[in-house]
Amino acid sequence: MTITVGVYEAKAKLSELLDRVREGEEVVITRRGVPVARLAPVEDRAARMRAAFEALKEIRAHAKPGPESIRELIEEGRRYP
Repeated sequence: MTITVGVYEAKAKLSELLDRVREGEEVVITRRGVPVARLAPVEDRAARMRAAFEALKEIRAHAKPGPESIRELIEEGRRYP
């Protein structure tokens, strides 16, 4: 969920806004009604990398090689300039 607050309110309630961000919300800060900044939770890159690696392992476990050999694929690629 995204909430929008003005700069004055953001300064006055920064601790409260940070608590909400920590819980997963996103806060857009505006100046005179124009969005100027976004507070969002810091992404856990390590967790994303682990999830991507696990997804690749799952794909690899179910992938089946085609009938072509690597040599055949190389030769086929050389036929088309």
